Amino acid sequence: MSAPSHPPAETETVRLTVAQAVVRFLAQQHTERDGQRQRLFAGCLGIFGHGNVAGLGQALLQAELDEPGALPYVLGRNEQAMVHTAVAYARAKDRLQTWAISTSVGPGSTNTLTGAALATINRLPVLLLPADTFATRSAGSLLQELELPASGDVTVNDAFRPVSRYFDRVWRPEQLPGALLGAMRVLTDPAETGAVTLCFPQDVQAEAFDWPVELFAERTWHVGRPLPERAALARAVEAIRSARRPLVVAGGGVVYSHATEALDAFATATGVPVAQTQAGKGALPFDHPQSVGAIGSTGTTAANALAREADVVIGIGTRYQDFTTASRTAFSDPGVRFVNVNVASPDVVKHAGIAVQADAREALTALTDALAGWSVDDAYRTRTAELAAAWEATVEAAYHPPVPSAGEGGRLTQNEVIGLVNEVSAPRDVVVCAAGSMPGDLHKMWRVRDPKGYHVEYGYSCMGYEIPGGIGIRMAAPDRDVFVMIGDGSYLMMPTELVTAVQEGVKIVVVLVQNHGFASIGALSEQLGSQRFGTRYRARAANGRLEGDVLPVDLAANAASLGVDVLTAQDGPSLEAALRKAKASDRTTVVHVETDPLVDAPSSESWWDVPVSAVSTLESTQQARGVYEQWKARQHPYLTPSERS
Repeated sequence: MSAPSHPPAETETVRLTVAQAVVRFLAQQHTERDGQRQRLFAGCLGIFGHGNVAGLGQALLQAELDEPGALPYVLGRNEQAMVHTAVAYARAKDRLQTWAISTSVGPGSTNTLTGAALATINRLPVLLLPADTFATRSAGSLLQELELPASGDVTVNDAFRPVSRYFDRVWRPEQLPGALLGAMRVLTDPAETGAVTLCFPQDVQAEAFDWPVELFAERTWHVGRPLPERAALARAVEAIRSARRPLVVAGGGVVYSHATEALDAFATATGVPVAQTQAGKGALPFDHPQSVGAIGSTGTTAANALAREADVVIGIGTRYQDFTTASRTAFSDPGVRFVNVNVASPDVVKHAGIAVQADAREALTALTDALAGWSVDDAYRTRTAELAAAWEATVEAAYHPPVPSAGEGGRLTQNEVIGLVNEVSAPRDVVVCAAGSMPGDLHKMWRVRDPKGYHVEYGYSCMGYEIPGGIGIRMAAPDRDVFVMIGDGSYLMMPTELVTAVQEGVKIVVVLVQNHGFASIGALSEQLGSQRFGTRYRARAANGRLEGDVLPVDLAANAASLGVDVLTAQDGPSLEAALRKAKASDRTTVVHVETDPLVDAPSSESWWDVPVSAVSTLESTQQARGVYEQWKARQHPYLTPSERS
């Protein structure tokens, strides 16, 4: 006898536009880790154009009026900058919170491509909601529509595919639930996260649909801590126990995982020295007995000396970027082996390492327990301490040279500026940088005292990140002062977000270093035999070359015109006074100081692989090529099996 048939239960629905449904859904998403629950989205940053003003713009307005605080809206000034703000916020929140970004169609959309690439490369979550052309194609050809003769369904937004960890285009309302859930999965997965792009055609945004109310129920995305597999842990322990000269390379995963205390316990118990990548700086405070500071091309001589001798390298939460490995010359022992701890599978297999795919905190705790009673010998501890002390003396001399303001014309050196900012800032304050010579100088010299006190974007090293990034950090941590370190070249890329800081009452301190050009690339150009060509801010001379007078650009006046306070400094005492005044203020302040671009930071005694012309009529290039070939000969493939047969 067949079972009686019952009509399906009616699903309760609510009628909303697609854009209204997106806003309502995003407001209900939460993350949880270690029992701490928070909203996934702090809000939506946006700039409106014809592609989103009547869709997501209307939906955000309606939400602001009907449900204040559900998904706050912040008006940005540059689409790329909005992504930087969101990404910096996500990093400050250990990838557990971020922002959504709404842009118009066309240039408003593609302006965010650089930010998307930055987010994906740095493994930081951000949700991009670019507008798209009509799904119905009822009014083509549209303003800002890309017309390809061989394809009718490609738009400029397809350019997001290679730089997004997840990409979808919602052609029909019925596709929205699957797209949103897929996006949340990637945004909340530490191993998979990055830029998530959901494209919304203009007409679809405004289209109404009857949505099941379950779509808008509160959802909590649990961020787990994968445990190390027992056999993998045993292999790692065996390799570490066999080491005579082990070295930890701590990456950003240590900080994101809140594994700094576990790393402290591991290093203290075993005596293994700890070097830090750009993202991992802060994993240990600078004065920890086992800390040897930055590693690689922008590292300390202490970390790089130990790296050259290391027989086992324990990478924790690092992706081994070329700056970290000094383009595969940092680890010179012929039989060097690697133990790789990471939540991401692509990173655990790098350098033929022993793969421990796990959460950094859980893996470090397990390693410390399994290595109980084992330690490096006393001579290695002593060598670690001596190398670290020698580097600290080098930093002190750079911060406080025998003749203060020893740059050309009495100008401060960048080293002195960094030292003064370091000394004026409080231990929990945050230094921010991204491009130019300062990221490398900060990496090797900044005395970090707090796991969140150092924020340098060096996965993409994007000029213009600093100011919007600083805003995102301050929004994430309003109890910390944020010191944005920025050169004139990077400042000129994106100063407009100072207006956003004023609008939102978000206070940051911008230390604007004026050196009249691209100091970092200028120094690299000289090193590579290209004589600083095209790196100085000079007027075009009578001979047709850019070698005339210094450009009469007043960046202090520019900053003041954007509504912030501006202080100028000429020497050490005036810079210190300006920094202290800026720190005491509750307003965004730009501290403008001129420096000598020709005084470098102390050498890392390391290398970075930037190819030099193989053939040249320039003697400077020929000499640089010879040095390049010497370093190339030292590159290591790092293919030695890490497990012994």
